[in-house]
Amino acid sequence: MAQVQTRSGADPAVGATLRSVMVVGTHAGAAARARAEIELDELEELARTLGASVLERRLNPLREPHPATYLRTGAVETLNGRLAELDRPAVLVNDALTPRQQRNLQAAWGVPVLDRTEVILAIFAMRARSAEGRIQVEMAQLEHLLPRLAGGWRHLERQRGGVGLRGGPGETQIEVDRRLIGQRVKRLRLRLRELERRRAVQRSARSSVPLASCALVGYTNAGKSTLLNRLTNSKVFADNLLFATLDPTSRLLQLPSMRRVIVTDTVGFIQSLPTELVEAFAATLEEVRQANMLAVVVDASHPDAEAQLTTVLETLHDMECTQPAMLVVSKADRVPQARLATVAGRLAAIAEVEPIIVSSRTGEGLRQMRDAIDRLAAAAVPEPRGRRSDVDGAGPEDSGEPAGEDSTGEVRAAG
Repeated sequence: MAQVQTRSGADPAVGATLRSVMVVGTHAGAAARARAEIELDELEELARTLGASVLERRLNPLREPHPATYLRTGAVETLNGRLAELDRPAVLVNDALTPRQQRNLQAAWGVPVLDRTEVILAIFAMRARSAEGRIQVEMAQLEHLLPRLAGGWRHLERQRGGVGLRGGPGETQIEVDRRLIGQRVKRLRLRLRELERRRAVQRSARSSVPLASCALVGYTNAGKSTLLNRLTNSKVFADNLLFATLDPTSRLLQLPSMRRVIVTDTVGFIQSLPTELVEAFAATLEEVRQANMLAVVVDASHPDAEAQLTTVLETLHDMECTQPAMLVVSKADRVPQARLATVAGRLAAIAEVEPIIVSSRTGEGLRQMRDAIDRLAAAAVPEPRGRRSDVDGAGPEDSGEPAGEDSTGEVRAAG
């Protein structure tokens, strides 16, 4: 097998430069193959979100990952030959690789190898717009990188020391890099705490305003941003991409009762969300925890809708979110009418709540969703009506006013 020194897929800069890739997944047997195919579909979508062209996909049987190379020796050699025929594209693996497995695969194939975590981190880095979002992503990338410095950076393992050099006597370049990364993470964490304090002040100010808040939550690409646009007559960026939304975006929704509610579009969830991202995005996810109500949005047309809903509900449980919630079954126009009731019924059985079936394209179900938000808002905020001095003449379909956003995507008290 070729022993080629190549740039590590753990390097945060690699994900942003991918142009063509092979995606690789595994399954533990025939019974698990269908599930593995769906997961590999998702990895393909993640690759396209990064702007990479998927040249080929491979699904290999694997009961137990090999501790050194993840895949078995025969599979590694077979893929090496195919990669040569494809002119050596990068490889995306639909699982978490250990630093050792990643190093060995890169040495065997001579191409960058990224695992699922690194692909998601790269997308988040590309999509982050707010100062807080960029800090959170960089922290997650650096903390993921630290245990992968050894080996992947063997060419830097020279001794540093002496007059005029950054490292102390006998300090290797990798040790210098580890120390510098640790210092950078510490500075980022301090900056993030400053932003969290600012967010807490803004949240306190907002609590003095008699407006309920509703967080749109769900699997990535479930249709949350499009739904926000249709509900509030807004023009928030929405696209048929995974993680099209990263920073939270809020708009005011004026209901038929004249009550006003802050509706927030949040980052989508995904199965096996990297621990680094869950921890780094704690401040952003706080928007979900602090909302008075949740609208759990599920793409009815997705073949894996039930598993996606389960992932979302488990994530919300892990976040200790106990607010009142509604189940919004979206993209109803993409499901044959004969199947729609069955799909909605299965989702309702998982969520243990009656579904609201909607289509942002046709407008189906939006009135019922507004009514549900109104009922929950009335229970959350005792005032019978929201203030409307600054939205005179706005009707239920004309309420796309940004809810006092600042550069972090946070909502200031609207008055």
